[in-house]
Amino acid sequence: MTLPSGLVWFLEGMQWVFLLYFIGINLGYLLLNYVSVFGIIRHMREHGAQYLPKNFTAYQPPVSILVPAHNEERTIVSSVRSLLRLKYPDFEIVVVNDGSTDGTLDALVRAFALVEFPEAYRKRIETEPVNRIFASTDFPRVRLVDKQQGGKADALNAGINCARYPLFCVVDADCILQHDSLSRVVQPFLEDATTVAAGGVIRIVNGCSVKDGFLSDVALPRKALPQFQLIEYLRAFLFGRLGWSPINALLIISGAFGVFYKERVIAVGGYHKDTVGEDMELVVRLHHQLRKERRHYNITFVPDPICWTEAPEDLRSLRNQRVRWQQGLMESLIPNWRMMFQRNGGAVGRLAFPFMLLFEGLGPVIEVLGYVSVLVLWLVGLLSPEAFLVFLFASVGLGVLLSTNALLLEELSFRLYPRPAQQLKLFAVAIIENFGYRQLTAFWRLIGLLRWVTGLRGKSRWGKVKRHATWQHDSGEAPPPAGPQHIDTRPAGSTRELETTP
Repeated sequence: MTLPSGLVWFLEGMQWVFLLYFIGINLGYLLLNYVSVFGIIRHMREHGAQYLPKNFTAYQPPVSILVPAHNEERTIVSSVRSLLRLKYPDFEIVVVNDGSTDGTLDALVRAFALVEFPEAYRKRIETEPVNRIFASTDFPRVRLVDKQQGGKADALNAGINCARYPLFCVVDADCILQHDSLSRVVQPFLEDATTVAAGGVIRIVNGCSVKDGFLSDVALPRKALPQFQLIEYLRAFLFGRLGWSPINALLIISGAFGVFYKERVIAVGGYHKDTVGEDMELVVRLHHQLRKERRHYNITFVPDPICWTEAPEDLRSLRNQRVRWQQGLMESLIPNWRMMFQRNGGAVGRLAFPFMLLFEGLGPVIEVLGYVSVLVLWLVGLLSPEAFLVFLFASVGLGVLLSTNALLLEELSFRLYPRPAQQLKLFAVAIIENFGYRQLTAFWRLIGLLRWVTGLRGKSRWGKVKRHATWQHDSGEAPPPAGPQHIDTRPAGSTRELETTP
């Protein structure tokens, strides 16, 4: 089989573009990995398990915890009970029921003795109409906002309007926090008065034991898809975000768990509803606006394993998630493209933004065309063994190196998977994911990119994931009195206990 000379020239050119792309992105991540090693060491030295003396708790600012919920009847009560057990001196929980059609509202009313409360709703950010506001007669920290459905961003804006405290913390209704999570993620606001946002590590709960909204045992996922995602999360958080944070160039704070200075978010208009990636879009917009105003500010990352969430276990849910993420990435970057050319753009405008746009935003096009060109040239016998080895090194070898570096950072720092069998399994997964899984996610990301290019503008909505983990029903017991508590996050079969409270 022979190909036209023009097509051969194009395919061979794509090989070089593909090669340069993989070398560039992997070298960039290796540099971030290098920065992260020192960041992890410094953080573990300065913010160990006893990093906050008890007498310092009086200085911790009050926090409004916002829990947006839509059709979360199965887990919402356990999630709120878990939040009530947080070891933090002063906080409130504002659950926003965004037009649920199941029993979410009734479950909350019954579990927390909620009654309608004639509270004035200050619409500082425009939202869909609020129907009722409830307050708990048994749990003074808990309030409920019942509103018409408008999507997750609209629910968060309604929660911001109702928040009483200067800081608000966003927590997904299906996430699990450890007892000291809030104390750790608020710490940057105590250390630096210019901090406007802080985020933490998201870990995968699949395979772990969960009871009454609490993590009882840490274990690896049993299925392949969550295992691949576990490696991805280690890469993304332990050196992807930790590497950008020291130079104030962090562009993403996960929508599952993050803390923000309320007045600064209100000043930029709150969460935008015309994007599927409202969490990243807000952070990028904060950078852009604060740079434009020439304000001193800090958006930081806390590398503790402080929030657990469930990863998709079926291909359809994973596909929808990755398509949505890629579309949201472009909807966050492109409206703020001028940040790259601001005179005071700093590291976020001159380094992080171009890196995200070129390698993460436009990368799927290069990856998919590169894989296709290599496959076609191999089928027609025009791919030399030397070229194939170079391709294999760039696309697989460097990827494995990055994944093993992430595993090394995990072992040097938090050691949630200390058993040799677990480490060997993770190492095997770090290799296997490069043969099929990575190519599949690149194709899904390309679909998300094409949706953005063709003008299918997204809207903030509820990206549902089919859940498979064992979320045991709430026991119905009231939260224990405030005081020192511990959560057992030992890996299954391990005798080492990780105490996660001071």
